[in-house]
Amino acid sequence: MTDVRSARPQTNGGRRMSGIGRVLVAVYAVLALAAIGRSFVQIATKFDEAPLAYSLSALAAVVYVLATIALVRSGRGWYRVAWVTIAFEFTGVVVVGALSIAFPELFPHDTVWSWFGRGYLFIPLVLPVLGMWWLATHRPASSQPTGQVATTSGADAA
Repeated sequence: MTDVRSARPQTNGGRRMSGIGRVLVAVYAVLALAAIGRSFVQIATKFDEAPLAYSLSALAAVVYVLATIALVRSGRGWYRVAWVTIAFEFTGVVVVGALSIAFPELFPHDTVWSWFGRGYLFIPLVLPVLGMWWLATHRPASSQPTGQVATTSGADAA
């Protein structure tokens, strides 16, 4: 007798955009739009007052846009881009957050990541942690099928 448990391999390919993944992407998209708007206005109107802070806001905007796109797209390449951007985001939040507390003169005006994202309800601090957890639990399918293929029992082989 033939035992077919699965005709297709069971993978998570394309599953990052389901359930809580959609909420995660939506929050990243909103944060990207907010960071783009904030950095554009800051750079256009008062860049000379805090060039480091406003440049970091623009960098954060780029990171959020890339992370959003990478989370939406499928494939191993985009999965890696998502990891890199989200890890960079987390590092940025921690480093800029710590520097803005230890050396407030470096940041006369807030950035997206100042004070660990205080101006954004600390979402910039929590979001990359959730993003990394999501990526770790929703890896893309490997190129080799991992599902079971049709097998025959000992009685059928005879």
